[in-house]
Amino acid sequence: MEELTFSTAADIVLHETEEALHAVDPEAVETYLSLLEGAEKVFFVGVGRVLLSLEAIAKRYNHLGIHTVVVGQITEPAITPKDVLVVGSGSGNTLFPSGIARKAKQLGATVIHIGSNPDSGLKDVADLFLRIPVASRAKAPDEVQSVQPMTSLFEQSLLLLGDITAFMLVRRKQLDLEGLWQYHANLE
Repeated sequence: MEELTFSTAADIVLHETEEALHAVDPEAVETYLSLLEGAEKVFFVGVGRVLLSLEAIAKRYNHLGIHTVVVGQITEPAITPKDVLVVGSGSGNTLFPSGIARKAKQLGATVIHIGSNPDSGLKDVADLFLRIPVASRAKAPDEVQSVQPMTSLFEQSLLLLGDITAFMLVRRKQLDLEGLWQYHANLE
């Protein structure tokens, strides 16, 4: 295996994320944004690096006036039928997020699954499936392949999806970028 320079590695990662994000269905993104905007609270659940990406998305959306909650936080309120749960799971079969999704659905919340596997165990639970079609165990023919380790491409694309949709919300709500600093953490 040949050694990579930083520049070459960066080009590979950027190309893969660009390919993955351009394969996301724009109509699903519009539905996703509408569901977020109509929710009283937006909850996020995932594990591992996916959770880290979701936490960053939740923080950014909160800066934009969306009341966000990461499942498991000590200050987590009750979920209601007025709320949305965003489940991040590439496979859609991860035990903890799948269980939380089922519980949220039982409680009447809207469930959004952001993942790569359209035939996952969440297909019967999610009200919306927002697919990032990257390599998965499903081995679908349209999956974007990656030379990066494990599920890096999914986690990177998820984080960028969050930033892209945040940017779309800024424009949609005509928010003043300078004015957003008032919502940024200041106990630094």
